[in-house]
Amino acid sequence: MNITELARILKITPGELKEILPKLGFDIGAKAIKINKSVASKIIKEWPTLRRKMQIERELEMRQARKKEAKQEVSKKITVPSHITVRDFATKAGLQINSVLTSLMKNGIFASLNEKIDYDTAWLVGSELGIEVSEEKNIDKNEEKDNTLQEILDKEEKHKLLERPPVIVVMGHVDHGKTKLLDSIRKSQVVEGEAGGITQHIGAYQVERKGQTITFIDTPGHEAFTAMRSRGAKIADVAILVVAADDGVKPQTVEAFRIIEASGVPFVVAINKIDKPEANIDNVKQELSNQLNLIPEDWGGKTICSSISALKGEGINELLDVVLLLAETEADNIKANPEAPAVGTIIESHVDKGAGPVATILVQNGTLKAGDQLMFDNINIGKVRCLNDYNGEKAELAGPYTPAQIIGLKKLPAVGDIVQVGTGQKIRHKKIRSVTGADTQIRSAHSDAELGNAKLINVIIKSDVLGSAEAIEESLEKINTEKVKVRIVKKGLGNITDGDVKQAEASGAKIIGFNIKSSHAIEDLARERGVSFKLYNIIYDLINDLKAEMKELAGTEIVRKDLGTMNVLAIFKTDAKNQIVGGKIKGEQIKNNSLVDVIRNDKVISFGKISAIRCGKEEVSQVSDGQECGVTYEGDPIVQVGDILQFYVEESEG
Repeated sequence: MNITELARILKITPGELKEILPKLGFDIGAKAIKINKSVASKIIKEWPTLRRKMQIERELEMRQARKKEAKQEVSKKITVPSHITVRDFATKAGLQINSVLTSLMKNGIFASLNEKIDYDTAWLVGSELGIEVSEEKNIDKNEEKDNTLQEILDKEEKHKLLERPPVIVVMGHVDHGKTKLLDSIRKSQVVEGEAGGITQHIGAYQVERKGQTITFIDTPGHEAFTAMRSRGAKIADVAILVVAADDGVKPQTVEAFRIIEASGVPFVVAINKIDKPEANIDNVKQELSNQLNLIPEDWGGKTICSSISALKGEGINELLDVVLLLAETEADNIKANPEAPAVGTIIESHVDKGAGPVATILVQNGTLKAGDQLMFDNINIGKVRCLNDYNGEKAELAGPYTPAQIIGLKKLPAVGDIVQVGTGQKIRHKKIRSVTGADTQIRSAHSDAELGNAKLINVIIKSDVLGSAEAIEESLEKINTEKVKVRIVKKGLGNITDGDVKQAEASGAKIIGFNIKSSHAIEDLARERGVSFKLYNIIYDLINDLKAEMKELAGTEIVRKDLGTMNVLAIFKTDAKNQIVGGKIKGEQIKNNSLVDVIRNDKVISFGKISAIRCGKEEVSQVSDGQECGVTYEGDPIVQVGDILQFYVEESEG
């Protein structure tokens, strides 16, 4: 076939065709006038995909060029604290107040001159107005902790790096179908018999498309994604921005896009709900163009838009093809060393009544194995007793960029924490017991010295404006006492979202809403997850309710009372979760249902409880000094002959 004829079919000039084909792997020679017919047929067949690949590459080149230009155009650099008033920010940046307020409003934030904005918001406004904003760093230790992951990845030798699955994050407005899209992708990529196992949600999962494994992250909210990024964790390789065809661009859509833009990852816009009668795809594209300056491809722009119906499963495979194509352009960066000790980011965590602290980790380098010890900030948080894959099935290991659920931790890590394989310093379990005996305390921004022995009430604050949230925060600081403190896990603007409920469940927090509303769906989700939340219109009612709860909590103090000890002389039976051991009692009597520390070489190596005591053939409730008996120990089955069991109870005083 003549080159000219092929160019006419592809609707480009012969010169452009000769320039493009070598880049696509078809080296025909600069002076060629004809091309093999089978090769020409292959090019024609694959042209839509090849053209899109070129467009994406051009867009990435232009984006990098724009970033480079923007970096050169920055006229001023400033540092700001974690929170700063709008007036002070404008003064420090040398900007007109009106331009700052306009930028805030464009991003869905309505604030007065004296209201405070956080660092992320200040950075966003600054980036739009040509100011380079960085955060004031006061604690070097935190900075070192944030850079841990990047430092580990940077030290890896290039020849040890292998290809890994790309990670995709789905973001957008709360009601635009993110969850439905993720469910649809899951169901479309598994066989019928696997559907039952897929339903167990661990915050992440993997699918296969055209032989390529893809990891999807179901983020609990935009804030969590931002927190992960701010801790130095590059979570996503490609982002999907979901916009509903019947609703268009909303404030959370803008917020999601700004976060995606700041992270620098390539993205595709998924226009969802096209099956609805009121769907208007052109209207959505118009809003994307006007509000976010995202011009769709079919309008002559560079933004890739895929029309889908997550409810009916339409357009899902085409969306995945685009995702894979975008990931291919980032192939040089989508690598990791599977032979290294594992390090990764916590993407979901909660306390399970039966299993205790449970966390989902996205392994980002190395391979995590059952039996590995994990640490966060050089503190040992437990051993990987059991590892589950995204189907909820037991796994022996999890390689790079594979999500896995960890069971067996002694302490609950928070979403965004970077954990790695290592022993670290040990923590005493009894220091984190609550009134119910469950490990419900989470990592705080406060130091242990600041918290002391105070009990905590964790809260999530959602308000109508920033000023309200700041006023509530200041009021709560004033009512804190030495015995009980209110800790704000998170604060934000707007109505309560499913992400808020998930985070409240993970952190044992209650949600406080001020001058906002909640939907029936959110109320049902909160009841289902056991999350307490209450809405207020008067700040004094809110403070008085928390004061009453603090007073009630302060009236009860949990005190440990040591009982007798047992020198283990025999092991009669060992099961998966308990042992029957025998020995001689020393000191004060021991009681059934008491708690116990396992001591070896003068160190506490584990803990559990006693569920039964036998003297001879009889079951008894207690045994005194000098008697020999057998006990059923519930806990890690690691007790050996020669160990010392220290029995104790926790009693309420107040």
